[in-house]
Amino acid sequence: MMTGDESRFARGVAHFNAQEYFEAHEVWEELWLAAREPEKTFLQGLIQVAAAFHHHRRENARGARSLLAAGIAKLQGFPDDYRGIAVDDLRTEAKSWLEEIEAGGGVGSRAVPRVRVLDAPRGREKMGE
Repeated sequence: MMTGDESRFARGVAHFNAQEYFEAHEVWEELWLAAREPEKTFLQGLIQVAAAFHHHRRENARGARSLLAAGIAKLQGFPDDYRGIAVDDLRTEAKSWLEEIEAGGGVGSRAVPRVRVLDAPRGREKMGE
């Protein structure tokens, strides 16, 4: 059974994966406000990545670029599978997007990253996520 925080975290992941970046940001921010380190930094990284894609959707390349860079930096020190998600996959995708945005490339038609949820004990992706 999920705790309230786990449920809110999962809701943020669902919003992100539905490309509802503002909503993901809002849900994760609720957790961030009460979190302690290292969780606070991890959540801030996710919030910044979500906000970056919100800016990208609004065609604000400068905001997307700065928030992606900040989010990637915050997530850099975390294990590849932290908090039951594939953090390394998210970092890799975010870095690829950042490189394209910095190069002035058109990433508009490219699929946006998803947060892959792992089955924590075995490290495998959950079915249907």
